[in-house]
Amino acid sequence: MALTDYKDIIHRCFRCGYCKFTSDYSYLGFNCPMYNKARLESYSPGGLMWLIYASLIKEELTPSKHLSEILYSCTMCRNCSEECKFQFNEDIVNILKAAREEMVEKQLTPQMVGQFLKNVYDYGNPYREHKENRANWAEDTGIKHYEKGDEFLYYVGCVGSYDSASQKAARALGSVLVKSGLSFGILGDREICDGNEVDMLGEKGLFEFLKEENTRIFRELGVKKIVTLSPHSYNALKNSYPDEFEVVHYTQLLRDLIKNGALNVSGGFTAKVTYHDPCFLGRYNNEYDAPREILAALPGVELIEMERTRENSFCCGGGCGNFYTDILGSGTDAPGRIRVREARDTGASILAVTCPVCVMMLEDALKAEGLEDKLVIKDISEIVNEALS
Repeated sequence: MALTDYKDIIHRCFRCGYCKFTSDYSYLGFNCPMYNKARLESYSPGGLMWLIYASLIKEELTPSKHLSEILYSCTMCRNCSEECKFQFNEDIVNILKAAREEMVEKQLTPQMVGQFLKNVYDYGNPYREHKENRANWAEDTGIKHYEKGDEFLYYVGCVGSYDSASQKAARALGSVLVKSGLSFGILGDREICDGNEVDMLGEKGLFEFLKEENTRIFRELGVKKIVTLSPHSYNALKNSYPDEFEVVHYTQLLRDLIKNGALNVSGGFTAKVTYHDPCFLGRYNNEYDAPREILAALPGVELIEMERTRENSFCCGGGCGNFYTDILGSGTDAPGRIRVREARDTGASILAVTCPVCVMMLEDALKAEGLEDKLVIKDISEIVNEALS
């Protein structure tokens, strides 16, 4: 929908402020990452609604680069939709996305957003990496390319393919799937960006191109089932692509493989673990249980929950391309640094995650906080792989 289609909804926003909090009003602070950092009303969802209405609908303010910087500071974590008390709560993220589409059309996106989009268009990924390098992480792992007749396509995504910290999760999941005996394969250098962040950044045309190209490749190979490493890929493929593909996040698949006995996780992995809910798995797709069921199946794991968890989880700060653009910025109030401090306070030795973006953001935050001797970031795929050893 176009932004003007939301004009009556935007006008109904009371700027009441519920969108900034958790549902239990945690003492830990505001749950909107950009407001928690900036502490200016313009950087709250309600404040953004007012700016969007005044500038892009009523045209009482001139759209500007400064407005664009504020708009793109949002990680699209969806806490606002979760906490809004009005019937239009589901539309808030769509309104922000529609406003970004306007900014793309007006060529007012921040420089790093423009660079992100250009890189995806030119290279099929935001890192400007050549497609020939996309499957380098899989060398010497026994993971093969997808062939017709395989049950699952393992879709890795850009971050898991190219980010060095997240590649560990990509390899671990691949190793677990091999050990399970599952029939699967990867696309290798044929894999391109799923487009989740492109869509959230407002480049509708590029997203449609990526969706069409990926769909063409899937159909050509006879893909029916897809397992994703990233919740971001899961969100795009599950909710925006043709429904002819059955899409699961890897935690859902591993949970089922453990339940049916294909994976024996009694290998002696022992640790106190706390778990971080990714926004695109939790608030976007309502999957909170599968990761916890996996951890509960490991005899030596003690799960200690953080104060903010499940629908009240605090974003790592990397969503909507911020892992690349860094518009939200760093410092002690950066979301990732806040989150690793919360994890440390549980007394756990491992912060478990299920998203390559979260791996990257929280690894960087751990180093910035100087907590490497207190806490280790591990994707649940890594934990399961160690439990199988």
